[in-house]
Amino acid sequence: MDEQRISKLSELTSRLRIKYCAGNNLDIALTHPSYSFENPAKAPEHNQRLEFLGDAILDFIVGEYLYHAFPGKPEGELTKMRAAVVNEHTLAKRARSFSLGEYLLLGKGEELSGGRERPSILADAFESVIGAIYLDQGLAPTQEFVINQLKPDIDEVVHGNYGDYKTILQEKVQKKEGQVSYHILAESGPDHNKRFVAGVYLSGKMLAQGEGRTKKEAEQAAAQLALAHWKGEK
Repeated sequence: MDEQRISKLSELTSRLRIKYCAGNNLDIALTHPSYSFENPAKAPEHNQRLEFLGDAILDFIVGEYLYHAFPGKPEGELTKMRAAVVNEHTLAKRARSFSLGEYLLLGKGEELSGGRERPSILADAFESVIGAIYLDQGLAPTQEFVINQLKPDIDEVVHGNYGDYKTILQEKVQKKEGQVSYHILAESGPDHNKRFVAGVYLSGKMLAQGEGRTKKEAEQAAAQLALAHWKGEK
């Protein structure tokens, strides 16, 4: 890494409030496959392996937290609560909170198409950063980082409907005698890493679009964004 990149990563670790490590894991965590494919000599590794690791660690940390924090909750409710916290929309939102997109290495096509703000790319990078923190610092600092980042979302879920945003939206629009429908607008990626874009409509008018790894997740993300817009208009 050159001095400019090291300086940028040091700046990011200050924003994240984590210890800076001299290794390459954080740099790899922020290297999108498109950049690696275009610059194989400069960036032979990209962040998909770290994303895989970070995803597993994230599920474990949030699951363990919910298990101890809510001893009266059955397995089904805990699963719904975790899914409401650990999803693409929430992770992308947290990534934006410390401008993670500024630090990504993207290929030219992704750069030009707005990849720095794409929810799927931001969520994947967030998971990759978690994987990097774990490899560099171990479990305890990673747990502290994850819970500090996601505690507001956990608190919100506790008092809500565990992220069933489609049901919440339907209940709201019933008062207006409208009809909610969902349509898959786009599908991309290989079979093992699909991406879906869903639109949510009220009486034929689009309210919002959401992205997810499954059609259901994309629809939930769209409903969540529609609710956020609805709340913002009040």
